[in-house]
Amino acid sequence: MARGIDYGGMMHRAMQRLIADVLETVAKEGLPGEHHFFITFDTRDSDVEMADWLRERYPEEMTIVIQHWFENLSVTPEGFHITLNFGNSPEPLYIPFDALRTFVDPSVEFGLRFENHEEDEDEPEDEDEAEPEGPGEDSPKGGAEVVSLDKWRK
Repeated sequence: MARGIDYGGMMHRAMQRLIADVLETVAKEGLPGEHHFFITFDTRDSDVEMADWLRERYPEEMTIVIQHWFENLSVTPEGFHITLNFGNSPEPLYIPFDALRTFVDPSVEFGLRFENHEEDEDEPEDEDEAEPEGPGEDSPKGGAEVVSLDKWRK
């Protein structure tokens, strides 16, 4: 007997696919216009690949910027590879989509925030959820938070 429709899990996977589609387009065509991305991810995820010195500096989460200088962007069904410049030192990263916490394109005021819910053995399993965020939302829905774009504005 089916437990029901897993809307949270379906939404989570759809938002990950949206980010994958965006990154695939950028890998093929480059960043159009003023678009750029702030991507925050959980560095504790066992599938994240990054230099030891970066993991020591960012032991829980890290925000990367994809804007002026990046190389080797490639997307897999599970995540993406990218090389970024950290203090004139190119560093390759692999970030699985399951490690993502936020994805923001401030040029068009678009943002997603992925929420993780701790599983309780006594309660039914809840999948991670992602809620799209747009300008002017006064109250988040489904436990998601609105990402403040002011944090990244100059």
